[in-house]
Amino acid sequence: MHAFGPAPACALSVLLLLVALWRVGSTEVHSLQGSWRLSNGNGSLVLGGDVPGCVHTALLRHGLIQDPYHRFNDLAYAWISLDNWTYSRDFKTPFDIRTWQKVSLVFDGVDTVAQIVVNNVTVGRTDNMFNRYSFDITNVIKEVNAIHVNFVSAVWYAAEQSKNHEAYKVPPECPPPVQKGQCHVNFIRKEQCSFSWDWGPSFPTQGIWKDVRIEAYNLCHLLYFSVSPQYVQNTQQWSLKIELDFDVISSKPVAALTTVSIPELQTQQTFTVEIRPGEGSAVLLVNISKAAALETWWPRGHGNQTGYNMTTTFIADGGCKIEKHSKVYFRTVELVEEPIPGSPGLSFYFRINGLPIFMKGSNWIPADSFQDRVTSKRLRILLQSAADANMNMLRVWGGGIYEQDEFYEMCNELGIMIWQDFMFAVALYPTDHSFLDSVRAEITHQVKRLKSHPSIILWSGNNENEAAIAYNWFSIPSAKKSVYADDYVTLYVKNIREIVIAEDETRPFITSSPTNGLESAKEGWLAHAPYDTHFGDNHYYNYVSDCWDWTTFPRTRFASEYGFQSWPSFSALAQVSSEEDWSYTSNFSLHRQHHANGNDQMLHQAGLHFKLPQEGDPLKNFKQSIYLTQIMQAQCIKSQTEFYRRSQSEIINGEGRTMGALYWQLNDIWQAPSWASLEYGGKWKMLHYFAQRFFAPLLPVAYEDKDALYIYGISDLHADYELTLRVSLHDWGLTEPVCTLAKEGVLIKGGAAVPIYKEPISDLLKQCGNCTRQSCVVTFSLEGEEELSSPSNYHFLSSLKDAVGLKNPQLLASVSQEGDQFQIILEATAIAPFVWLDAGNIPGRFSDNGFLLTEKRRVILFYPWETTSAKELEKSLSLTSLTDIS
Repeated sequence: MHAFGPAPACALSVLLLLVALWRVGSTEVHSLQGSWRLSNGNGSLVLGGDVPGCVHTALLRHGLIQDPYHRFNDLAYAWISLDNWTYSRDFKTPFDIRTWQKVSLVFDGVDTVAQIVVNNVTVGRTDNMFNRYSFDITNVIKEVNAIHVNFVSAVWYAAEQSKNHEAYKVPPECPPPVQKGQCHVNFIRKEQCSFSWDWGPSFPTQGIWKDVRIEAYNLCHLLYFSVSPQYVQNTQQWSLKIELDFDVISSKPVAALTTVSIPELQTQQTFTVEIRPGEGSAVLLVNISKAAALETWWPRGHGNQTGYNMTTTFIADGGCKIEKHSKVYFRTVELVEEPIPGSPGLSFYFRINGLPIFMKGSNWIPADSFQDRVTSKRLRILLQSAADANMNMLRVWGGGIYEQDEFYEMCNELGIMIWQDFMFAVALYPTDHSFLDSVRAEITHQVKRLKSHPSIILWSGNNENEAAIAYNWFSIPSAKKSVYADDYVTLYVKNIREIVIAEDETRPFITSSPTNGLESAKEGWLAHAPYDTHFGDNHYYNYVSDCWDWTTFPRTRFASEYGFQSWPSFSALAQVSSEEDWSYTSNFSLHRQHHANGNDQMLHQAGLHFKLPQEGDPLKNFKQSIYLTQIMQAQCIKSQTEFYRRSQSEIINGEGRTMGALYWQLNDIWQAPSWASLEYGGKWKMLHYFAQRFFAPLLPVAYEDKDALYIYGISDLHADYELTLRVSLHDWGLTEPVCTLAKEGVLIKGGAAVPIYKEPISDLLKQCGNCTRQSCVVTFSLEGEEELSSPSNYHFLSSLKDAVGLKNPQLLASVSQEGDQFQIILEATAIAPFVWLDAGNIPGRFSDNGFLLTEKRRVILFYPWETTSAKELEKSLSLTSLTDIS
């Protein structure tokens, strides 16, 4: 996401969900999670602080601050990030120190710059939020211990690092003023958007944000465990590469027997291994029995997410015994970049288990400014919502965090593929020794930690930094460009790429997004035009041109970012605002908008096709404006996504074969206008309901060209089917179709987009009596057996502000409970565009919403996320359609 306005060949993957089930004969593990003391720099504030946690949430829990998201508190609470805080606690050692050869203090995540002091001895320092730190405290630990984690303000640290980098400036120095953020975030290895972004606030947190524990062990200790399944084509056999990394305390090599067992696959092998003193490793190659009926892991919509239970037992001479239970998955991934007949450039698409797959999805940002508030339940709601909208891929964007283990485990289970950025975004970065050392440790740790997940199918070096140099976003004088180009290659190619290739040969790696892929590599890793539609992936934003005009969209190989803003629901905003804030032009509305001219851009785009609200009542006007921005966003991204999906099988003027559509963005970090389709907390915006339809596995899409209507049939299915295309014209003033045309025996090709209908608009209107462009709308669907039918789709023949005959539909709803869900019977007296059901603050989602209602009666289901009643739902439920805008 743009905050200011060998590359991947073929790779086999991976993988395995590591389940933390340990039975350890030679290790004692003692967690230090729980309540710590927290104090500020001068000691004037002392309070309890939970670990994992951060300073902001500790202050909130103790009532010392209000909700940081309320009104203007992001500015009011800037002082928190500018102070230096200390976490401290005392603890008794729960074991006899004399019985252990080594004792380590392990932090899975420290945010960010801190001095670690145990019993008045500095045992180490941290400077990278994304690294795991292990400090040897064997000679420091006692029966009773005091531990202090002394933090330095990330804001001041970043400023100091920038100041010390005297040779040349590393832009951007500060975010644009509209973002109300802090400067020099590129000088600290911390969540980049925590210093602000164009959709989020500035909350540069401090805290121990992941687990912290004491680990005591003799002889050897397992540090990392990963499994990479590989498929050998010529023998047609699967094998598993199992990697174990140890800390070996012995002064001599340690011999061990390691047994790997996968009962369901009739596979068991025992190995004799020898691990060297220091950080030693063992690599095992396990051949899977050919007699086993092995099932591969498939992305959502293409098959099952089958995994197998595996037990690995390691027994070393001297009593070091480790038994690890894990789940292993089998699948291959290739990023295909090859010449396309009739087109310059190269393809850019993914094959999973040998099958080309069109990627449907969105971009993931951190779910909260304060990671300790991101619960399993919150993750489940967001990821299940992605799956429920027919998504099969999310891109974990490079300005946030490497997500928690549970995120990837859920994606494994849901069949959601992950495009994993490394955490560098819309900035240039220093390449001094200390920075590169820190990055190398970060990348090594994260690849080792994550590579066993089948859901991750791509590593990407950064977000938009190749484009930033190519298009000179930071106004670098041409004479100095080579300095920054050299830094770019040093960081992403000579360091990050080399580590990824060494640690994980099973997945493709690209240096940036967007990139020209192999072409960028050919041009020295920095293409002169990384937005070239003939290569790689593309990011595209255009808030000025008419988004209903498909000719404005780039016919790219892969659309990895595109989008439009909208406002979240009034119920979401009301939780963090006051009555005086409830207008589109209030100080609050202006403050909450972090994208320059964003509020005006939304109204401009909406005004191209809809009448803007003219209510005298500011609150009514505000609510109607919110509704209209959500329609505009949903309709714009529908137009663009359908364009990308219908471009997957054709080349026009050398462009096309689009094989991915990931809109910006899936989720929100707070309650504010943004590009998200899910509000903060998970409530579905209109766009998300649209996504459920425009990402359907079987879908007809329409567009106009030279006054003719074209319909394409799009299928993600694995076989060809003959279906019936049904095209209807509806008069805005009537509840029955004016006419319906059925075309039977339409061949819909599996995994393709094919033209299935063409008709001059004038001929279509003539066939249907008195229809004009302004008085009628076209709907169409593909019909077959139940599981082979598409959602109904529509095509507007004119802007809705010019529509003739629209009437108030007199919408009515009755609610009844049906088991764990609710049935809503919706009745209308006229056609209603963009019918919107809103359950207020009741968490849950509808089976459909934001739809074109063409029938008198329709049944909608509501799936609650928390216990509620039909009475409560009916009381909270509100109904809106386009005719309510006045």
